[in-house]
Amino acid sequence: MVMSKKSVAVVMGGYSDEYVVSLKSGQLIYDSLDRNLYDVHKVVILKDEWYFLGDNDKKYEINRGDFSVTLDNNEQLKFDACFNIIHGTPGENGILQAYWDAIGQKYTGCDFYQSALTFNKKDTLAVLSKYGIPSAKSIYLRKGEAINTDEIVESLGLPVFVKPNQSGSSLGISKVKEKSELLAATEIAFKEDDEILIESFLDGMEVSVGVIDYKGETIVLGITEIVPTNEFFDYEAKYEGASEEITPARIDDATRIRVEEISKRAYNSLGMSGFSRSEFILMDGIPYMLEMNTNPGFSPASILPQQAKIYGISITDLCGNEVEKALNK
Repeated sequence: MVMSKKSVAVVMGGYSDEYVVSLKSGQLIYDSLDRNLYDVHKVVILKDEWYFLGDNDKKYEINRGDFSVTLDNNEQLKFDACFNIIHGTPGENGILQAYWDAIGQKYTGCDFYQSALTFNKKDTLAVLSKYGIPSAKSIYLRKGEAINTDEIVESLGLPVFVKPNQSGSSLGISKVKEKSELLAATEIAFKEDDEILIESFLDGMEVSVGVIDYKGETIVLGITEIVPTNEFFDYEAKYEGASEEITPARIDDATRIRVEEISKRAYNSLGMSGFSRSEFILMDGIPYMLEMNTNPGFSPASILPQQAKIYGISITDLCGNEVEKALNK
């Protein structure tokens, strides 16, 4: 008896500026999944349209009632699993996951609660502080609140980072060195989100740590040192190569073990599943967490695939492991 292959949709795109990166990530996963095990399809979710890409890149609308597709011969195509590789909203903040839960569609990665929580930097760091994971000192502001620059500088010192609370591609982030620049920086951040964080400056090495659950165990794929050529690891540095990434990071064994331990603890404390990439600043050997991404970039140039390569897990196995977990949910 021939086992029928499982049907897998690689779901990419998104409603934010990051959709461009998501399409590249989706392409890598689409190319990498084992065709002996799965029938692999592409689904693109954009603000204006959700569509399935058929032969010759013909578009078919996705039926949002059950996430199915009606093909030319009136055949209904449903997916055994969706490989979620949308960066930003709606695939990284829980919206898509909650919808999939509601209609009974299986998908890769973490659940809606973990997605929503980790997309909110303030709430993530607040939860993780209960598990003994340190972060920078910060002040949280909502749009419309009075901003007392004297109090902020007195509390946090200078320089500070001003950033939108919802995590995305480092858009709207400023490094502020003078008190006089603070208000303008808050306005830039408020363009991206109604809530912002002002964080004390941590002077240390930035590292990006890939953590996944692979074959039933939480593993650290790699610790990558970020050496920005700009002031900090901003959008340009992330996506236009204005930073040097060194894997493994140039840190001593004791520090490496500490970073691995804290990264795993953060992942497990939050009940995470699937790909994740956490950013830390190492200061005096202590990792301070900045944020956790639950759907990090997965284009060939991205950090996570590079780490997997060095760790010795093929992209095919890495992606296949995600699909198998989704199918077994």
